Amino acid sequence: MNSCHLKSTYMLKNSKTSYGWVSIVIHWLMAVGIIFMFGLGLYMVELTYYDAWYKGSLDLHKSLGVLLIGFLIFRLFWRAATIQPTALAAPKWQQIAAHGMHHLLYLGMILVLISGYLISTADGHAIVVFEGVNLPALPWHIANQEDIAGEIHNFLAWTLIILSTFHALAALKHHFINKDRTLIRMLKTDNSN
Repeated sequence: MNSCHLKSTYMLKNSKTSYGWVSIVIHWLMAVGIIFMFGLGLYMVELTYYDAWYKGSLDLHKSLGVLLIGFLIFRLFWRAATIQPTALAAPKWQQIAAHGMHHLLYLGMILVLISGYLISTADGHAIVVFEGVNLPALPWHIANQEDIAGEIHNFLAWTLIILSTFHALAALKHHFINKDRTLIRMLKTDNSN
């Protein structure tokens, strides 16, 4: 195996000191996707059935939600299959808080996507993804599933945005106040200096 192949493999995968390009790209794709979906969701709830973009915004929200489910599944598998960079030096309580925040963010993403799926399939119909692939509904549903899942989805979406805001503020604090590599490690690999 030549050194060029080793270097490109290293840059794709995480190392003990840095995230690789796969982790970095999926992190930022999901971050942008979640923020966009939140904004689109806020916009959608203000539309009435007769608004010109009512159906289009709903179809886009569902399709992007399914795409985010795929990204999240890939991200969880990738996280399990690769090493994670060693935590930077910080007080123990900050390391525990950061670890807990990451778990809450993953849990929030999983639950908001599941609740969105349950809203979209409450009528027993599949979700049509970008007018092509169908994601089937579960063979069962509960009474008032759409309303119950809708309330949960709304609460979880707001919770996820609030947690994401704290996550981003913590990264900025590390960058501008602590002046450590916490944010930099999610922007470039060790070999991209």
